[in-house]
Amino acid sequence: MTHLLEIRNARRTFITPEGGHLAALDGINLDVGANEFVTLLGPSGCGKTTLLRAISGFETLDSGTMTLGGADLTALPPFRRPVNTVFQSYALFGHMTVARNVGYALEVAGVGKASREAQVAEALEKVGLAGMGARRPSQLSGGQRQRVALARSIIAKPRLLLLDEPLSALDRNLRQQMQLELKTLQHALGIAFIFVTHDQEEALTMSDRIVVMRSGHIEQIGTPREIYRHPKNRFVAEFIGETNLFPVTIDRVDGETALARTAEGVEMHLPSAGRKPGEQVTAILRPADFNLGPTGIPGTVTRAVYLGSDLYLFVQPQAGGPEIRVISRDGAGFDEGAAVHLAHDPARVHVLEAA
Repeated sequence: MTHLLEIRNARRTFITPEGGHLAALDGINLDVGANEFVTLLGPSGCGKTTLLRAISGFETLDSGTMTLGGADLTALPPFRRPVNTVFQSYALFGHMTVARNVGYALEVAGVGKASREAQVAEALEKVGLAGMGARRPSQLSGGQRQRVALARSIIAKPRLLLLDEPLSALDRNLRQQMQLELKTLQHALGIAFIFVTHDQEEALTMSDRIVVMRSGHIEQIGTPREIYRHPKNRFVAEFIGETNLFPVTIDRVDGETALARTAEGVEMHLPSAGRKPGEQVTAILRPADFNLGPTGIPGTVTRAVYLGSDLYLFVQPQAGGPEIRVISRDGAGFDEGAAVHLAHDPARVHVLEAA
């Protein structure tokens, strides 16, 4: 992959109100490819917005380097960087029409009226707002205002587009619709996107790669499937989607499968590769990885939540220990108090090396 953006050992520290030091970025290394959709994902305070602001030039690094297309960004002010940002608030001019909002940067740059109008029309068509240039932002829905902000950002044809939680103000249905539209638009434009969110669903839906951050560090970088199915550590496993974690001890190894038990006696079957009796590891299974059947972990349903096509079950294992969360499409009739058995495919188990 050709790297468009290269970040090396980026550090940024802030002074807290109490006089302490907070490392918002603590040695960040990241590459972003041309025409790649990369999402910075993590809880509040993890450093994702600080990193985005540092790329745009609105935050100055204490140390480290950033290059875009081989050119050093470190000393460039924001207005000289070939980067545009879409903010959470959209930041549209209420007294201007949609067309003037979108073409404002071209107007300031002295681009002629005919050329400006043609570029504005093209940008509005790309975001699905053709024919709406005469409206004002107050006459648009939230999703339409978000598209105006996108059109304004892409009209200057930046090499990199930064998006700071731009969908957070939308309702759930519109947010899901815009997730798919953003990914389609990014692919059509051929522009690299860096998207900031704390919403795991957004990250999994849109990203080519996800960067999971915590406390100024990068915990893991990978495709959505890699992050979801093969989390690097407990933090990533618990932060990305629903999951069940079982601290277990390997009891025996039988061919390609190892039998393991929790401290309470719940039995799990894992892939045997590299496993030894007595070894302590953490087994990870997603709720959808369990099947309700005649065999498996015996337990009792403590809660059943109807989710439309799925049933979300909380199952208390007969042997004891934490409840197991299960998503089932064939769980009809398994109401609170029902006895169940939870079977699983050993190949679906992901193993963390530390218990």
